[in-house]
Amino acid sequence: MFASLRYAGWQDRAGHYLRGLMLDGRRKSIQPMAARLRGPHEQALNHFVTNSPWDVTPVRRRIAERMNEALDDAA
Repeated sequence: MFASLRYAGWQDRAGHYLRGLMLDGRRKSIQPMAARLRGPHEQALNHFVTNSPWDVTPVRRRIAERMNEALDDAA
């Protein structure tokens, strides 16, 4: 999913952020998500979300490809 993210740690942080969004919990801001996750430091996760200048196009393209694979043709 995140193969286009080339800098050290970005793929891991992207995966952690995605997991954080999907976990139970009312607050989806960085601090509560980092507290629920095991692994990312809050500051590293915050930096990834707010300051990382990565191109979203390849990630969105891969998400669309995965959704097309997962959905039934009738959908």
